Amino acid sequence: MNTLIRIALLGLSLLVGAVQAADPLLITAGSDRATPIAVVPFGWQGGSVLPQDMAEIIGNDLYNTGMYAPIPRQNMISLPTSPAEIIYRDWQALGAQYVMIGNITPAGGRLQVQFALFNVATQQQVMTGSVSGGTDQLRDMAHYVADQGFEKLTGIKGSFSTKLLFVTAERFGVNNTRYTLQRADYDGARGVTLLQSREPILSPRYAPDGRRIAYVSFEQRRPRVFIQHVDTGRREQVTNFEGLNGAPAWSPDGSKLAFVLSKDGNPEIYVMDVASRQLRRATNHMAIDTEPFWGKDGQTIYFTSDRAGKPQIYKLNLASGATERVTFTGNYNANPKLSADEKALVMVHRQDGYTNFKVAVQDLQTGRLRILSETSLDESPTVAPNGVMVIYATRQQGRGVLMLASANGRVRVPLPVAQGEVREPSWSPYLN
Repeated sequence: MNTLIRIALLGLSLLVGAVQAADPLLITAGSDRATPIAVVPFGWQGGSVLPQDMAEIIGNDLYNTGMYAPIPRQNMISLPTSPAEIIYRDWQALGAQYVMIGNITPAGGRLQVQFALFNVATQQQVMTGSVSGGTDQLRDMAHYVADQGFEKLTGIKGSFSTKLLFVTAERFGVNNTRYTLQRADYDGARGVTLLQSREPILSPRYAPDGRRIAYVSFEQRRPRVFIQHVDTGRREQVTNFEGLNGAPAWSPDGSKLAFVLSKDGNPEIYVMDVASRQLRRATNHMAIDTEPFWGKDGQTIYFTSDRAGKPQIYKLNLASGATERVTFTGNYNANPKLSADEKALVMVHRQDGYTNFKVAVQDLQTGRLRILSETSLDESPTVAPNGVMVIYATRQQGRGVLMLASANGRVRVPLPVAQGEVREPSWSPYLN
């Protein structure tokens, strides 16, 4: 099978080549610029120990953005947690710029959570709020509190309550592999199986409404695109063409799917109206075009093509058909994703003279490139809906895992997801 077809199908990144390039800026983990914040263990007025530590979850959420450095819990022992005057002197001595406190009380079979955020420097309360839920919703409530605090501090909507799709592959013997499509919290917790198959599952993608998922399944022994409704599990097969059917991508309004077909020869990008199933060919080139990703205007598609000899990223205007090359740094750039503000392009990148694949971010105005990942076989980047974090697939100790990286490059954290090989992450939109 042609290598680029395999890329379109499996998201692999294996071609070699050379394109004249500038040196990228390497961003390494760790930075003293992150703002120190203390998330104090929430008070609990009940009897038994709660199954989840809300303060720990909130602290991890804020840390994952690369913007905040939670004060270690052992440093907070015996410090007061009420909004009295002494809180500011003691927390300032500890180096915290902000302090979050909270209290959990049982209320009619549910839990009531009160929380507040303080600015230590100005000695002012900057936010207060409440949320309620069952004991099994402690993680949901913690993500909600983190969302509220993050937005108050930064003006950026939090994305901690969003979800993550990914595929796992578990081998049971030589010719027995089980693939599962799973949905979890953005941080990999609480994974649930949406689909299970003996054949590969690829390229899961959330629709903008968050209620549908498109993916590629080999259950018919050949790749076909399906849509699955998250709440009911109902499935629809939307392609059944000869050859390659792969890499589905939803339009911003959820009415169309772009994907890759090879029914007319080499792989090209097509756009389908989901309601009518009307199909339109979007690219027409002797090269291989794959991995479409929509711009917010619904008229722009970024995609990977080897039309310049090696895989690079291009931009297509659907109305005019005009195509423009976007990436020039490195000998390989593929699998494009846009940042939330569409000012940057996240992609799989390889530098000239190297064989390792990294996740990189390119400023679309200046062309400057930053490396986000530090492993060697990184692929399938997906961007948080607010653009603050990126999750990608990589390998650790010979196993496929998912890695979360802050977009500013300060944080890299492996996600504790299910057993087996983990791949193909896809971030949800904001969910109501």
